[in-house]
Amino acid sequence: MNWLFLQGLLSGVNKYSTAFGRVWLSVVFVFRVLVFVVAAEKVWGDEQKEFACNTAQPGCHNVCYDYFFPVSPVRLWALQLIFVTCPSLLVVLHVAYRKERERKHCRKYGEDCPHLYPDTGKKRGGLWWTYFLSLLFKLAVDATFVYLIFYIYGVNFFPLLVKCTEDPCPNEVDCFISRPREKRIFTLFMVVISLFCMLLTLSEIFYLVGKRCREQFPAKRRAPQHTMKTFLVGKDNSVFSEGHSLKMADQTVKSDASPMKSMPIA
Repeated sequence: MNWLFLQGLLSGVNKYSTAFGRVWLSVVFVFRVLVFVVAAEKVWGDEQKEFACNTAQPGCHNVCYDYFFPVSPVRLWALQLIFVTCPSLLVVLHVAYRKERERKHCRKYGEDCPHLYPDTGKKRGGLWWTYFLSLLFKLAVDATFVYLIFYIYGVNFFPLLVKCTEDPCPNEVDCFISRPREKRIFTLFMVVISLFCMLLTLSEIFYLVGKRCREQFPAKRRAPQHTMKTFLVGKDNSVFSEGHSLKMADQTVKSDASPMKSMPIA
C-alpha cells in the first residue's frame, strides 16, 4: 500500500495545528507509518503460511488460524492509521471551504470590502469546533484499537504454543506461530506508540480548551485607584485634613476658624 498520498495530504495540517498537533503528526509518520511500511508488513508476511499444527486433519489448520487470528494485526494497524488520520483532513477541508467563501465574497463586493474571516486558518467559530471534534475522534479511535488488540490477542501476545480444540480438529491440537517473540515486540511497540499518541492528543485537548477559556473569560485587571485628599493650610503653616482639627502648641485650630486655602495632594 502506498502511503505517500497520505503524507502529502496531511502535510498541510501542520499550518493549522498547535505544537502538540505537530508533534503528533511527526510521531505518526516516523513511528507508525514508516515502521508499518518498512518492517511490520514483512514481519507478518508469512503468518498464515508458517502457522503449523501437529495434525493433518483437513480444515483443522485453517480453523485454528482463524480462531487465533480473526483479524490480521497488520490489517488492523492499517485501519487504525486510516481512521486516526482522516479527522485531520476535515480541518484542511474546512479551511479550504473558508478560503472559497472569502474568494467569492471579495469577487462580489470588491477587494476592499470587509472580510468574512480575518484569518481563514485561525481556529475560531466553526473551525475551532471542527478541530476540537477531530481531536476527540482521534482519541477515541486510538483507544478503541488498543482495546481491540488486547481483546483479540490477550495480554500475552503471540505465545510460543497455542492449543486448538475447534471443529473439525479431532482433539486438542498444538499449533505454533512463526517468530512469536518478534511479533510480540512489534505489537508492544505499536501499542506503546498508540498510547503515546493518545497522551499527545489529550494534552492538545486540554491546551485548546484552556486557551479558549482564557480568551472567553480574561482576567479582570483593576486599574489603580488614586485617592485625592484635600488638606487645609492655616496662616501658621499648619496642615490638616478638611473637616478636622489639628491641635498644635496647646491651641486647637479648626477648619472653619480662619481663612484657609486648599491644597490637593494625589
